[in-house]
Amino acid sequence: MSSASNGFVSFYSAIRSFRVCSAVTRWSHGANWRSPSSLRAQSRITTPMIEKFEQKFTTIASEHAYKGILTTLPKPGGGEYGKFYSLPALNDPRTDRLPYSVRILLESAIRNCDNFHITKDDVEKIMDWENTSPKKVVIPFKPARAILQDFTGVPVIVDLAAMRDAMKNLGSDPNKINPQLPVELVFDHSVQVCGAKPEKDLRKGMELESDRNWERFMFLKWGSSAFYNMVMASPGSHIVHQVDLEYLGRVVFNSEGFIYPDSVVGTYSDTTTMGGLGIAGWEVGGIEAEAAILGQPISVVLPSVVGLKLVGKLRVGVSRTDLVPTVIQMLRKHGVFGSFVEFYGEGMSELSLDDRARIAKMSPEYGTTMGFFPVDHVTLKYLKLKGRNNETVAMTESYLRANKMFVDYNEPQQERAYTSCLQLDLGDVEPCICGPKRPRDRVLLKDMKADWKACLDNPLGFKGFAIPKEEQDKIAKFSFMGQPAELKHGSVLIATITSGNTMSSPCDMVAAALVAKNTYDMGLKVKPWVRTSLAPGYGVVKEYLLQSGLQEYLGKQGFQIVGQGYTTCIWGSGQLDESIASAVSENDIVAAAVLSSSRGFESRVHAFVKANYLASPPLVVAYALAGTVNIDFETEPIGTGKDGKSVYLRDIWASSEEVTQALQNSVLQSMFKSTYETITKRDSVSPSSTLYSWDSNSTYIHEPPYFKNMTTNPPGPREVKDAYCLLHFGDNITTDHISPAGNIHKDSPAAKFLADQYSMCQSDFNSYGSRRGNHEVMTRGTFANIRIVNKLLNGEVGPKTVHIPTGEKICVFDAASRYKTAGQDTIILAGAEYGTGKSRDWAAKGPKLLGVKAIIAKSFDRIHRSNLASVGIVPLCFKPGEDAETLGLTGRERYTIHLPSNVSEMKPDQVITVTSDTAKSFVCILRLDTEVELAYYDHDGMLPYIIRSLRNK
Repeated sequence: MSSASNGFVSFYSAIRSFRVCSAVTRWSHGANWRSPSSLRAQSRITTPMIEKFEQKFTTIASEHAYKGILTTLPKPGGGEYGKFYSLPALNDPRTDRLPYSVRILLESAIRNCDNFHITKDDVEKIMDWENTSPKKVVIPFKPARAILQDFTGVPVIVDLAAMRDAMKNLGSDPNKINPQLPVELVFDHSVQVCGAKPEKDLRKGMELESDRNWERFMFLKWGSSAFYNMVMASPGSHIVHQVDLEYLGRVVFNSEGFIYPDSVVGTYSDTTTMGGLGIAGWEVGGIEAEAAILGQPISVVLPSVVGLKLVGKLRVGVSRTDLVPTVIQMLRKHGVFGSFVEFYGEGMSELSLDDRARIAKMSPEYGTTMGFFPVDHVTLKYLKLKGRNNETVAMTESYLRANKMFVDYNEPQQERAYTSCLQLDLGDVEPCICGPKRPRDRVLLKDMKADWKACLDNPLGFKGFAIPKEEQDKIAKFSFMGQPAELKHGSVLIATITSGNTMSSPCDMVAAALVAKNTYDMGLKVKPWVRTSLAPGYGVVKEYLLQSGLQEYLGKQGFQIVGQGYTTCIWGSGQLDESIASAVSENDIVAAAVLSSSRGFESRVHAFVKANYLASPPLVVAYALAGTVNIDFETEPIGTGKDGKSVYLRDIWASSEEVTQALQNSVLQSMFKSTYETITKRDSVSPSSTLYSWDSNSTYIHEPPYFKNMTTNPPGPREVKDAYCLLHFGDNITTDHISPAGNIHKDSPAAKFLADQYSMCQSDFNSYGSRRGNHEVMTRGTFANIRIVNKLLNGEVGPKTVHIPTGEKICVFDAASRYKTAGQDTIILAGAEYGTGKSRDWAAKGPKLLGVKAIIAKSFDRIHRSNLASVGIVPLCFKPGEDAETLGLTGRERYTIHLPSNVSEMKPDQVITVTSDTAKSFVCILRLDTEVELAYYDHDGMLPYIIRSLRNK
């Protein structure tokens, strides 16, 4: 294609983006989206320019490769909803057997087929999915929109701002850097629990959040006005995936009379929640999201699709929360890594939309890219409850039926060509919790006491704490608020109902409140040193708990509302009382936290809490009252009532009839409408400057160094010669281990930087998450996890490494700085599943800024490998059956990676030779998996590639 054509395609993308945003402006719910006139002014696209290109656009549309299937969608009473690309009109029998989730990929490819970014050959690959998916072919995918939360959203906008500066420095127009699809940003990760139990206060928490994060708020406010097609929800209002599920998710777009399915990519793992609503959505790295935002297609491996058929119904006494870990365990055993999982069967009628969303949300834990529930009558009912107007719901149903994307279980079902099929009888589900270190480790409630005993006995690991038998009954006595107190192994220190994972279900929340009421009426109370809190994922929870009169009892048991956000499940639990922390640390107590959350990785909740269990909201209350996880609820009482009798779990558990009765007059459609009417309302924002004015004194927002001294030509492959091993890991190093998160420890390099550079005291350090826009802090916090195990330290746990030339044991940042100053390359050796967990761009950016040139591992997490490729770090895999141990590598060698000197000589899955200064030689597989990733490597990263591409256009 000629450069002139390239330029037109780029401008056409901008025009079309403007059109889409204009349509979104008129979308329902009264959201305060940017007006078309405001967008036109900021994008510098004038009305005459639009009119000039309308005729050209019409010509392009008439030449569309699939113009023959562009069809009208009629309204039942006459007229039409708009136009759409009809999949049945393809008259290709292969499409009839495609899973619903693959049909969404197909429609997107057809709609965006311009024979430039997406070709007819790409469309053919998807239509022939049964034959092409086993070959793991790569297809381009353009999502309909992108969604960000504040922790990951800040660095995205920092990068966009820096890209504008780079574009200007290269002599081009900074306004070329603008979102090309709707982008929504929701604040939810900043909230922390403030105050001890008697002092917790929602207003206090929100005021402290505003004070701590003022710089970030102001920066994002600039971004929401400087960039068109971007909207920001007010801080502290809701959890991002709950907002997306209940409010932002379109299911079907109708943009200026052009209809197509909703699809979304997000920079956080809970993006998969949208699969419960029939929206194709999954997590991508922050840098990959930036590419989509800038109008580039995302490279996707055409996935296999596992069909999971649901039959039967849940037994009485089994919580719907118990279903989630059951599904996780089943799918992990089957093996669904990198696949889609599509749910179907008559058992679907037993699951509410909230249940489906919870299962879809946990997709990362069963290893799949996305869990998907096709749209049916349950979905439509949910849309109406959450405030979508009748015409929108009718249009949604009409479109999906017309394009054979709607499931009506009253009609005969078309057989789908799933890669493999499983079946789950809902009647087999049993009550359970998950932990103590991984969400995937399901423990039946009846086996919990025995499992806890085994965890104390087992060697140190995911299911072991290695506590000697003679110390397992240790009692740590201390004074708490002037009263005697004691802790044992398994004592519960933190009990939190948090995150939209379970709060999306009013049944679970009301059940928890009824447990609190029943126990309070019996005279049971939570011990004062148990840090309890309630952090709803969205405001409606508070409304229906107040309406039912049950919030009073949750509050009396210590579960006051502390804010609307993730809090405890994302390092926001706040500080434990000093007397508790001392009792734990001095006696090496294995304390526990019980959360109604979705993430329970080691040290994620609190540094002093080693055991983290995930449970349903009513069980969180029960464990808080029991004060320990070392209990058999069937045979042991949780306490003694005011009548002197033992109280068992069965005595306080709420029946389904009680829950239903409490819900009947409590959860109203009007609550959702009134709550979401204000979610995106904010003060009017005056037009911002095109370029951001970086403040060198800011401790939160710093201009990143990625584009300093950038040239117009790509640098090409970089030599990796005589590299030292910065870190040597075993299996299962997660992004929680790599990426900075949680509170900034007073003795860490990041704390030293803040104290030395800004004379800052510890109380003002805040968290790594809040400082993601400051690369100086984040780079110093990379690999700073206190639980990380580096083999160079010979078994010692902690955030340090060995500087090989001197043999000194120092912080990772200090060692990396020494290597960089000396001009010495570094690599990392790792085991299997390197980079699992939440996708964080800093898990890739941090090692990049530390100077890491390559990572050699047994295997990589799918998203993290992509992120490494996106920042220019070379991911290499050991040959199957080999690893550092079998090859006799200690990590103290120096490594030379023999890469081609020209990217044209490189190809995906290429065999690369690595040699060491100890005369060892072995081969690895190059994991730059696509031609696009090779191009990124040639440019030293995805963002430089995009800048140069846009500049040249």
